[in-house]
Amino acid sequence: MTSISAEIERRLAALQPTHLDVRNDSDRHRGHAGHDGTGESHFTVSIVSEAFAGKNRVQRQRAVYTALGDLMESIHALAIAAAAPGETLPER
Repeated sequence: MTSISAEIERRLAALQPTHLDVRNDSDRHRGHAGHDGTGESHFTVSIVSEAFAGKNRVQRQRAVYTALGDLMESIHALAIAAAAPGETLPER
């Protein structure tokens, strides 16, 4: 069985990122709503892709959600820091 973290990376590869970091933050949310006990419910994604050039923050987030598709049903929380090459990646 593929971990959700690995599947996030696999699906976001469709955006041809020059930088991709997927961090599992689930342990920080133990006991909170949405923590399902699997250890894979809360994630932070930092991604740099040419696909984000000329797009605003909401358009970039939509592109990430589209790439993840039905996997979002398995994710309780996803923080996204997205930038185009040459831009400063937002802090997350």
